[in-house]
Amino acid sequence: MDRISFKGRHFDRSVILLCVRWYLAYGMSLRDLEEMMVERGVSVDHATVHRWVIRYSPELLERFNLRKRTVGGALVQTARPDRLCWRLNG
Repeated sequence: MDRISFKGRHFDRSVILLCVRWYLAYGMSLRDLEEMMVERGVSVDHATVHRWVIRYSPELLERFNLRKRTVGGALVQTARPDRLCWRLNG
């Protein structure tokens, strides 16, 4: 699989991925992300972060789903009862 292209971007790859990850994972507002980046010495507009999210989130989601593990294994499918009934003698 090819790497995600950051050709022609004015910011470093790590800054772009960090902003997109924080926006998607933590539900932060774009303006909060803008303020956080300014605190870290990176001057970026909230509209630019929004364009990054629109551009890179589908690719990142696709890559994540390709590497995501299945829970319980793909071959094992068990039927689980709705209720557990106990029979008590006595």
